[in-house]
Amino acid sequence: MPKGASSYKIGGASLSEDLRRIDSVLSVLEDGQRLCVDANGRFDLDTAIAYAKALSQYDLFWYEEPGDPLDFELQAALRNYYKNPMATGENLFSMQDARNLIRYGGMRPDRDWLQFDCALSYGLVEYLRTLEMLKQHGWSASRCVPHGGHQMSLNIAAGLGLGGNESYPDLFQPFGGFPDGVKVENSYVTMPDLPGIGFEGKSDLYAVMKALSASS
Repeated sequence: MPKGASSYKIGGASLSEDLRRIDSVLSVLEDGQRLCVDANGRFDLDTAIAYAKALSQYDLFWYEEPGDPLDFELQAALRNYYKNPMATGENLFSMQDARNLIRYGGMRPDRDWLQFDCALSYGLVEYLRTLEMLKQHGWSASRCVPHGGHQMSLNIAAGLGLGGNESYPDLFQPFGGFPDGVKVENSYVTMPDLPGIGFEGKSDLYAVMKALSASS
């Protein structure tokens, strides 16, 4: 996640209940901490707009994936109702789909976030094509935060100078989290000098990969 940000899932309860929960979370956040909300693509246009209007009262880090990932018209319509940052793209894997989001999705390069997952985007070459496309459309790579929480994007995000990487230190083990000895300090980590994805730096993950290799 970006520096100081944490995510809350919305849409599983009523709008009023979600707002109550958001108020509760915001009441316990400390200085420098920000809240993101994620609808996981479940809203139709009317619901997405209703949430956009209600969420506008908060200083959220982003409003994430309100509608179907390929519903670019819905995403574009929301810019008329929500001026704060939005995020989407984690379920778009090709440069062409990413380009259609940029062309037709109304995303704003001065505030919005793109979540294309570099480990799932049909290979690193395809992701590099996506970054080149974004540059041609006036986007900085620093607006890209790969979304997946696994170890496979972490070194890539660092090497390409992206805006961050979603990493869960305590989830998706042994694939999630950071290499052994790497500590989170002020929402940043310093990557060890390891080649490639860096599996060797996580002893628990390396043991799994070694066992799988031996059994194949």
